Amino acid sequence: MSTTLNKPPAQTHTDIKDIKKRRNTGGSLLTVFTWLIAIGFFFPVAWMVLTAFKQESDAATNPPTFFFTPTLDQFKAVFDAGVGTALLNSLFVTTVSTIFVLLLGVPAAFALSLRPVKKTSDALFFFISTKMLPVVAVIIPLYVIVGQIGMLDNVWTLIILYTSMNLPIAVWMMRSFFLEVPSELLEAAEIDGASLWTSVREVILPLISPGIAATALICVIFSWNEFFLAVNMTAVNAQTMPVALTGFMSGQGLFWAQLSAASVIAALPVVICGWIAQNKLVRGLSFGAIK
Repeated sequence: MSTTLNKPPAQTHTDIKDIKKRRNTGGSLLTVFTWLIAIGFFFPVAWMVLTAFKQESDAATNPPTFFFTPTLDQFKAVFDAGVGTALLNSLFVTTVSTIFVLLLGVPAAFALSLRPVKKTSDALFFFISTKMLPVVAVIIPLYVIVGQIGMLDNVWTLIILYTSMNLPIAVWMMRSFFLEVPSELLEAAEIDGASLWTSVREVILPLISPGIAATALICVIFSWNEFFLAVNMTAVNAQTMPVALTGFMSGQGLFWAQLSAASVIAALPVVICGWIAQNKLVRGLSFGAIK
């Protein structure tokens, strides 16, 4: 007794074309949907930039004015209001604090990864535990201590605070990058007679340079955007850009064009840093990933 197997009919050329057509249609719809989401996220930024080149009368119209004569008057007014000093303060505080974070964080991450110390997990937990305490819970004792030592409204106070704020994140990030480096490289360098410092400088640091760039950029963003500590620890001399932006919201009303111009100036340095370091940033953010 023979059994006949029912084989499924082979797909015809027309069926294959229909499948490809549906896939292409689905891919096109997904692309359009992705672009719409991207435009939706970017639209507020684009509108801010456009508003920065308007007069206050055009910026306050309802419905909005889309056609106008561009002007640089708002940028001139922003710098006349003293934003230049706040911009320099932010640049100085962000640059110096980021350098301090890297000088302290890279050796610490190296010691906790390729050259582990006793109770490494306890040290790592201590670093990350400092980020669990809300800043608002320590602002009063910080303010009292800083006031007692005469460091209120001083850029070095912000540098110290921003360094301590970003150091735990830098240590954890840099440790993940160091763990991706094979320990055999250090052993080979030691066999060749290289000292520890030479091995780190010539072998390890070139390999993890993308990770250092990614860590530095994240520290720059966090320091540049920080507002709570800056608004409580500064007054006039050490005022940073996030604090200076609040000066354009007064009892006389909101100066939308000037606020937009000041916001463009505040965002531009971080955008430039990200654009310069974009290649190393992409490599750095994927360097410590689990593969």
